[in-house]
Amino acid sequence: MKTRRILAAGLLTLATMTGCGVQPSDAIPAGPPPSGPIAPPLKVTLYLVKNGRLSMVARPGYRLSPADTLALLAAGPTPREKARGLTTDVPPQAVPFSMTPSQVTLSTPAGDLSALAIDQIVCTAAALAPETPVQITVVGAGQDLGPRSCPQRG
Repeated sequence: MKTRRILAAGLLTLATMTGCGVQPSDAIPAGPPPSGPIAPPLKVTLYLVKNGRLSMVARPGYRLSPADTLALLAAGPTPREKARGLTTDVPPQAVPFSMTPSQVTLSTPAGDLSALAIDQIVCTAAALAPETPVQITVVGAGQDLGPRSCPQRG
């Protein structure tokens, strides 16, 4: 039994000393180090409400689908945003959203939303558009509101 342990320990030592068969090599050239500007961090642009008026908010974040970005309006402000007096007029029942370049469809009647909620949706959707100005129609339960432009984007 003791002989087996000594033999096993010797084989383990031998295996450790021989390595995994990787041979040493010279340095491999990889070219110059990276250069140029650093990509800016991603931001999610939302329009929330402060003192009864639209307020643009840029949240650090990840690339989201347009529908998920709009769903953030219904989720409301973060605790830090609430502390700054920000709110939302977009009700949670408006989710899920769907979006095309010129139309946002929500899950509640569009006519039931306040004018401020419509402006929040229109401005947030317009911020997702690559070119400005853009007009957005808000559709929900067979009611169309628009096309409308974001009052803050001209």
